[in-house]
Amino acid sequence: MSAQTTPSARLVARCWAWCAQPTLVRRLLLGQALTLSLLWVAVVVAVLSDTFSEELFQTRPTYDAIIQVTDSLADQPDKQWASLRTIEAALRDSYSDHDDPEMAPSIMVWKGDRLVYKTVQVPDSLANTAPGLVEKLESQGRHWYMRTQQSAHSDTRVALLMPTGIWPVFLTFNSRGYFMLPLIVSAPFLLLPAWLSIRLALRPWRRLGQEIAARGPHDLSPLGFAPRHAELRPLVDNINALMQRLRESGERERRFIADAAHELRTPIAAMRVNVEALQTQRSLNERQSELLSGVLRSSDRATRLVGQLLRLMRSNAETPVAIQQPLQFDALVQERLAEMAALAQARKVELELLVQTQQAGAALLVRGEREDLMSLVDNLIDNATKYSPQGEAVQVELGRNGDWAVLTVSDRGPGIAPALRERVFDRFYRSPDQTQTGSGLGLAIVKAVVEKNRGRVVLEDAPGSTSGLQVRVYLPLA
Repeated sequence: MSAQTTPSARLVARCWAWCAQPTLVRRLLLGQALTLSLLWVAVVVAVLSDTFSEELFQTRPTYDAIIQVTDSLADQPDKQWASLRTIEAALRDSYSDHDDPEMAPSIMVWKGDRLVYKTVQVPDSLANTAPGLVEKLESQGRHWYMRTQQSAHSDTRVALLMPTGIWPVFLTFNSRGYFMLPLIVSAPFLLLPAWLSIRLALRPWRRLGQEIAARGPHDLSPLGFAPRHAELRPLVDNINALMQRLRESGERERRFIADAAHELRTPIAAMRVNVEALQTQRSLNERQSELLSGVLRSSDRATRLVGQLLRLMRSNAETPVAIQQPLQFDALVQERLAEMAALAQARKVELELLVQTQQAGAALLVRGEREDLMSLVDNLIDNATKYSPQGEAVQVELGRNGDWAVLTVSDRGPGIAPALRERVFDRFYRSPDQTQTGSGLGLAIVKAVVEKNRGRVVLEDAPGSTSGLQVRVYLPLA
């Protein structure tokens, strides 16, 4: 038995998903915080690097104390060494928390030419070229800042050394962490104003995104949002230019297909007239009559294809809302069923119309163009009667679902596999296992009309049968 997810685990999962989702706001906020931290650290490093080195080398009492201890205990080497060791420890306590001479201040003491004391691991060869000056020296691959002070009353010389590099600065932070305290304390109070400022600055982006998201698939008009911001204006201009190119491309395509379909009507009609004239000849044999009948059938299919192309171009064309009129959708469906009854009878298929009881007598008003809605109903009925077996019934149902008028057409044909139910709305696409002839434009016209009228169409399995297709169309009520 699988364990159920606890509310706390779901909360953690949602928080993790939110944190893992990249956002521009978080990116800008982290960028500001990182930049502020780096600038603060760089300034503190520069100040501390110079200040503490200068402070160490300019402490005259330190030099005087070391010189006095060295001179006064010159005849007691052990006490002299122990006292200098104590002074060295005090220096490290003041300027570092580390005993490694590579990361802490060091001292060297000479009595005449004899080196009487030095910090462990400090090279013996280190020496200033001029007393009283801070110099940067190198020995055995290490770099040091070094300053030597000569006693005014004896031959004692004292040198203070500070290693160079980033480690001493880190150790200074460790011993004097109050330099980082302002950044740590102020960071939470800086992040919230930064977040608010970024959110306010990105409001035009969100407005632009909302307008684009509200667009329909065929709405290629220019964006109404006209930003004044220099960063956003080129993006809006480029989007509008892209929409203009798409509009022009779509218009050229529709014009070409419509012109070609219109031009094909005349030769197809002329061919049919000539073939029918030939069929009246008495000298034709059976084979010739069969060939002429095949030409007529091909002519019928070509005529139907031309008509479908014209209806598709018309359904894809944008219609101003002012031109669309409220129509009685139920009356239109009944009219089209009566017109197509002869076609269904020729295919030996029965048409059944069902109206929801609560809707009987109440008109279903939808807004649209009459010819578009006629094409929608005709294609649904034509497809259903074409693919239904002989002797079966095509069920047409009308109803209301909230603010939607619902048209449902069910047949007992071979149906459409669920994996292909999105592709069948593409132009000229036909299911590979279909045996009936067709152009592959019927459902494309249905989808174009539905989208033009801001509705939706759903393909489902026909209820109460192992085969068949149910097409459900939703159109907004006027």
